[in-house]
Amino acid sequence: MEHPKESRNRTASGKLTTDVAKTSTPAGLNWPHITDLIDVGQITIGVLQPAGCVAIASDGHDALAMLVRHPGETLVELLIRLDLAIDKALTQGVRTDEINKLHVRRERR
Repeated sequence: MEHPKESRNRTASGKLTTDVAKTSTPAGLNWPHITDLIDVGQITIGVLQPAGCVAIASDGHDALAMLVRHPGETLVELLIRLDLAIDKALTQGVRTDEINKLHVRRERR
């Protein structure tokens, strides 16, 4: 069943109306680097076996950050880490790759 408030706040194309998009973010949930990145690249959050739940940020050419969700870590915490990892990649040139790091550790066992 569709949430009635959500259906009233979407345009015909399915996008949120401007007023809702501006007021939908609760205080403290501000990810400036993710916000900037999705204008030119993308983030992906989902399950990637054997790593489990992952968050990946790409600028359209290169992966900037590939994070594995820690046990007990909330989605908000994962997004905060992703936002910080994007900043680190863009300002320091340091890419975070927890997915392949995890894969190498598993192979060594």
